[in-house]
Amino acid sequence: VGIHWEAFFMQQHKRLVVILETAIIAAFAMALTYIPHTTGVSAIELNYGLIPIAVLAMRRGAIPAAWAGFVWGILDLILRGLSGGSVLNPVQGFLEYPIAFTLVGLMGLTFASFQKAVRGGEKVKASGYAFAGIIVGTFAKYFIHFIAGVVFWGSYAPKGMNVWIYSLIVNGGSALFSTVLAIVVVGILLTVAPQLFIAKDGKSLSTKAA
Repeated sequence: VGIHWEAFFMQQHKRLVVILETAIIAAFAMALTYIPHTTGVSAIELNYGLIPIAVLAMRRGAIPAAWAGFVWGILDLILRGLSGGSVLNPVQGFLEYPIAFTLVGLMGLTFASFQKAVRGGEKVKASGYAFAGIIVGTFAKYFIHFIAGVVFWGSYAPKGMNVWIYSLIVNGGSALFSTVLAIVVVGILLTVAPQLFIAKDGKSLSTKAA
């Protein structure tokens, strides 16, 4: 019985650690949003917050990363979206904040393969899995923004420009720049600090043991 309770409390402790990491990453992603991030092209942005989410996705898996993205989205909605005029109506706000930001968690789809590679010292393979996850998660997020751009932001397109092309340029450009930035930074971190991606407890909320 004593062993059973000890195992139970250890599991709860590990779960709490994952929850705390998720909350910290969400807050960090939000803080990075306040760094100037325009690329010089109107409405095309670098999204620095994707970097800590990517680290969490590779470290803990898709579910913690999705929760971090959700919390980040709610924070961004409250702290910037509503006050900055980026919420046109409830449907658009829901799509572009909670939904779009949560989809960043798809970066963790390659979590299991990444962990196997990084724990085995196969940095090239680990990088490949990390980069694939970053691409999937980032483009999933910006696909929602792309659709919202067509449906809700079409009136902001330059006169005479097709709204689909306008949204593709703005959101596709943001997705491309943000993906490249996240890949470069995560690649550097994998080289100089691979321990960031390995949890000491070896657990994630996406595993049964958690």
